Amino acid sequence: MSTKTSQSADASGGKSRGQLLTPGRVSVSALALLALIFVFENTRSTKIRLFIPEVTMPLWMALLGTAVIGGLCGAYAMKRRG
Repeated sequence: MSTKTSQSADASGGKSRGQLLTPGRVSVSALALLALIFVFENTRSTKIRLFIPEVTMPLWMALLGTAVIGGLCGAYAMKRRG
């Protein structure tokens, strides 16, 4: 076994706790939690108009849909960049 592979795993054979809780993962988790709190605090129905049709739906559904579309656009941009 090389020294590189033996240093990357702890005695139990898994990743150490420091590698699981990186600042990036903590901040993304905190932002996701705040987004969920925001979505579930806004549960009333609202009218949404896109060009001509107007639909009534719960606000959380519109917010979640917008977040999903934004995430997909971000993932596409990162894929094209790298």
